[in-house]
Amino acid sequence: MSKRIAVLTGAGISTDSGIPDYRGPSGVWTRDPELAGLFTRKHFLANAGVRRRFWRALTLYDDVEPNPAHLALAELERTTAVRILTQNVDGLHQKAGSTPRKVLELHGNLAATECMRCHARTPTAEVLARGEDDPACTGCGGVLQPSIVLFGQHLNAGVLSHAANIARASEVFVAVGSSLGVEPAAGLCAVAAESGATVVIVNRDPTPYDHLAATIVREPIGEALPALCTELAG
Repeated sequence: MSKRIAVLTGAGISTDSGIPDYRGPSGVWTRDPELAGLFTRKHFLANAGVRRRFWRALTLYDDVEPNPAHLALAELERTTAVRILTQNVDGLHQKAGSTPRKVLELHGNLAATECMRCHARTPTAEVLARGEDDPACTGCGGVLQPSIVLFGQHLNAGVLSHAANIARASEVFVAVGSSLGVEPAAGLCAVAAESGATVVIVNRDPTPYDHLAATIVREPIGEALPALCTELAG
């Protein structure tokens, strides 16, 4: 049984929950390439039209539930030391039962919204309940942004350092549902491999880090990850 397992999860793990990925055949950026350029921090702050499109897109996350892949990782935690490093902002790992302190959200979480002027934080559900297409801070009128990392923003240095330490300490590093095309999160695969971890990649399409993997799984994540978790649990 492996004692220390780190799992990097990307958008592909949540597609079975009804949230589209970004770069797959039916991905958000694939269907509308303009969105990738629009959802940058610069455009979000400067353009009310971009913000309106962004807030409308949040309806994709309404009432989503964890799928078998999320549940398998939560179950694996019962028998094995597991840390989850997720690029996702949907909170589904915690909803599936993974211990919140063992889930490191590299790109933030949609659950909270922050004012870019006074930095007041509000539950995103309360902001959405106002029904406004471009909600502003009720305190100072500043632009509101969910507490996630947009294109053009840097990852929190402390969070990234913590993630790198987890990758270095892992005996098995599993990358699931990620194109591994967005740095620096994708580089955690190399950090783990250089420290001697066995790398496993579960993804439908090839990734830039496939050459580091001892095992590559192309089967659907909802089927492949539960089977892999059973194997890792011994």
